[in-house]
Amino acid sequence: MMPHTFHIPVLGLGYSIDTPIKVAKYGISSVASIVDDELIERMRMHYARQRGEDDTPITKTEPDYRSRRITTYLDLMHRIVTEEFENLKNQPFGSGSDIDRYFSLLPADSELKIRYEAMLALPDGVEKDTEGSELRAQIVPGSIDVNIMSKVDKMNTDSQGNLLDDIYTDALAALRGFALSRLSSSIILSAGMNPHLYSYLEAFADFFPDEEGDFRKKVILKVSDYRSALIQAKFLAKKGIWVSEFRIESGLNCGGHAFATEGNLLGPVLEEFKNRRDEMFTELFALYGPALESKGIALIHAPRTRISVQGGIGTAAENAFLLEHYGIEATGWGSPFLLVPEVTNVDKTTLNELANADSDAYYVSDSSPLGVLFNNFKNSTAEKQRLERIAKGRPGSPCNKRYLVSNTEFTTEPICTASREYQNLKIKQLQAIEPRPADLQKQIDAVTEKLCLCDGLSTAALMKNHLIKPRENSAVAICPGPNLAWFSGIYSLDEMVGHIYGKIDLLAKHLRPNMFINELNLYVDYLKKDVERHAAALNDKKAKYFSKFRANLLEGIHYYKKLIPEITNQTADYRKEMMAQLEAIEGRLS
Repeated sequence: MMPHTFHIPVLGLGYSIDTPIKVAKYGISSVASIVDDELIERMRMHYARQRGEDDTPITKTEPDYRSRRITTYLDLMHRIVTEEFENLKNQPFGSGSDIDRYFSLLPADSELKIRYEAMLALPDGVEKDTEGSELRAQIVPGSIDVNIMSKVDKMNTDSQGNLLDDIYTDALAALRGFALSRLSSSIILSAGMNPHLYSYLEAFADFFPDEEGDFRKKVILKVSDYRSALIQAKFLAKKGIWVSEFRIESGLNCGGHAFATEGNLLGPVLEEFKNRRDEMFTELFALYGPALESKGIALIHAPRTRISVQGGIGTAAENAFLLEHYGIEATGWGSPFLLVPEVTNVDKTTLNELANADSDAYYVSDSSPLGVLFNNFKNSTAEKQRLERIAKGRPGSPCNKRYLVSNTEFTTEPICTASREYQNLKIKQLQAIEPRPADLQKQIDAVTEKLCLCDGLSTAALMKNHLIKPRENSAVAICPGPNLAWFSGIYSLDEMVGHIYGKIDLLAKHLRPNMFINELNLYVDYLKKDVERHAAALNDKKAKYFSKFRANLLEGIHYYKKLIPEITNQTADYRKEMMAQLEAIEGRLS
């Protein structure tokens, strides 16, 4: 059981690439992306050199290089965390060392923290030494978890250009890299179902349980609604793969890619998981048990499933309400940790921009080559560079890493829609249309809005660790959630954790709406823009979609009106204001 009730989700390709090294020894779980094997390899060599270990590069000419790079880096992180945690456990109590920091970071109601504080108050002697030894034996490091975006799964070729077998696709190679590592932790699968990838989980024994129902490696699904969660989990259960956690994320009030649902708001989604949790478990286990039996695996105890939530949480009161009211096991705090330099990789320029930005700097864009909404930051150097390239008549980016190539409109081999090659070809095609459409510039702007994420989301990690090469692009793309606008400052780990648990209030100077209100406003704005975009050519299918979307929002408002009296950890004035905000939004929808 983890000592903390929060985790740090994946933050871009590089912002949390080594976060486990920084926080796991304090019992805090975090998630690193394993999409960018080039960044991973450079970070491995960086840490290996620091430790005096072998830093021989794993080159692209070697067999299964992507998988091997990932395995080797994860094993290195495992060694570092294990060594640092063992060192922490052996430090003296009461000296202000890391072991004291471990306990000070725990929530006030933690049994371990209560015992630790009582132990410190004891007089020196056998009793104090015994209690100290027992406390050392009970602490555990945080989990080193990893994330794969399921749909980032391009086919690859060998050095002669021959297509490789499908186990060498990007997603399967990344999964294999994790599966073959020494880690005993979780893989978070996000961005929807990939049957090819999900089926490959069966190839590794670590994803199957022992007799006690415990796993060496667990599967976590990041989801935004109950229905899609159940569909994905049933697919896996039939193959003997258990979902150990459903990580519910707000559709729009999150960082990174934003998967807008049909107006399915976070509160009602959590309520459905709460009410149907047992039903879901029963349905899944009915498929899972026979699947295990067919593989010759017998269970004495059924496996456990956690439910957590992330996206837009901003205060200790919100955090506590989510845990208590919905009966979930943990919350995720992502974007606020971008303002904690000792935890994440944000370069100084971007860090200062984030610390001083207002809400207008955060927006949902069509910048991602994946064709999925993307939370963007107007003040990023990558966004400034994109506009400068357009002004110079050279839109688009060089395509170096090719993780997001998918378009074959003009080429036999897939290319990226953020690439200079694609954007030049597409713009020429649009300009050749006769007669020229009235919205030609709007169509061109939609093409040039695409941004290179493969490089941009990794650059800050290279800059922070002094690994950027002289001729490399130093423009930084960053994708914080809009909730970050309420945080104005640069913080320590102790301050941010203290804020999460209510020890201090980093937002004391701000009159911030409840997270449910913030998400609701985002959805109403999204619907308004979508309606305006399709107003000129609205078909029946889209009209029905808008009608359902609006109905779901109104149903969500009705749910929140009933929920407000139950938010008893806030003041009566707070609840009254929340009700007034709901009625105002309801008026907008009408």
